[in-house]
Amino acid sequence: MQRNYKIVVLILITFFVISFLTNILGALNPSASLSFELTETMAGFLPFSFFIAYGIMSIPAGFLLEKYGEKPLMLAGFSLAFSGSIIFAIFPFFWVFLLSLFTIGTGMAILQVVINPLLRVAGGEEHYAFNSVLAQLFFGLASFISPMVYTYLVINSNTFHFFENIQNEDMAWISIYWLFAILALGMILSIYFMKLPRIRLRDEEKVGDRKTYLKLFKNPTVRLYFLGIFMYVGAEQGISFWMSKFLQIYHGFNFETTGAIAVGRFWGLMTIGGLFGLVLLKILDSKLVLRIFTTMAIISFACGIFATKNISYYSFQACGFFLSVMYPIIISLGLNSIKKHHGSVAGILMSGIMGGAIFQVIIGFLGDIYSLKAGMMLIFVPLAYILFISFWASPIIRNKTVKISK
Repeated sequence: MQRNYKIVVLILITFFVISFLTNILGALNPSASLSFELTETMAGFLPFSFFIAYGIMSIPAGFLLEKYGEKPLMLAGFSLAFSGSIIFAIFPFFWVFLLSLFTIGTGMAILQVVINPLLRVAGGEEHYAFNSVLAQLFFGLASFISPMVYTYLVINSNTFHFFENIQNEDMAWISIYWLFAILALGMILSIYFMKLPRIRLRDEEKVGDRKTYLKLFKNPTVRLYFLGIFMYVGAEQGISFWMSKFLQIYHGFNFETTGAIAVGRFWGLMTIGGLFGLVLLKILDSKLVLRIFTTMAIISFACGIFATKNISYYSFQACGFFLSVMYPIIISLGLNSIKKHHGSVAGILMSGIMGGAIFQVIIGFLGDIYSLKAGMMLIFVPLAYILFISFWASPIIRNKTVKISK
């Protein structure tokens, strides 16, 4: 089909909204913990409720996509996001919050499965690489902006009379879920009135049947790369979710302003690092790029945990830059290590996003028993595993590099 710029714009906005709703949790963690008087373990169940939805829904969403098509699933995804947001905004209780996060996470998992193949078709296959990078820029921009929006709403809550009438005075942060509901409703209306093409998936993009998945689950290479995604998201969310609270507890930073800004910069630097990584992947083997960035991430995270106040503040943010290349490189190494059934492999790898759920509960549990610093030291484990991948990975197809002439 011809390139459809309206649909490309819609998908880019979808990436923005997904990120806006997803990566706000780190900034909200201290506020939610204070409002609901949460232990660290209970706080860990916030990202658990969100990211476990990816583990449950990623593979089924592929089957639903082939059966019902793109438009119904996009409407369903944003309807779930709207429902989850509005329910919590009206009933701001902890257990409602957990249900809300799971509902929103389910919607985001569905959308993630839909929009990547839709972007390939609507934007043209020959432009897919460029459009994918552009989509990641929108994704990163939203992650950078959302903590600042949270800070603005909290500081200026008294000027928003509508929010003032529907929320408790000490829970101003909940106002952002009204904003989420408005964004989701806007996306529902936009998608409803737009004609979307029905995508014909290539054979290697199709999800396959249950027998295919069972066969792939028995493949040790698939399991190792699934664990790689599991570990990566555990590390990414472990740093971004606990960062603001760590800076508050150990260095006295205000979590509603300085801490939230740190979280935003973490995601902003991840976007910049991704662009820098794209350049490096043109001249260096992806395994070497992964090795360099992971080593620097370990050093940066160690400085965040153990260094003095200012060094810790900026080191946590720098982790975003060094984490930036891990997800796309692990995905590409995984897919390039398997000869066929790439659609099914991709579904299995996407379900590894549940690592963002499991690690946070464990970190919170260790935080309650020992200290948050001790709990966050668990993040060294997934970073070490990713460094391990950079040595043993043996893809069938390596990334193409350009030789620089002297």
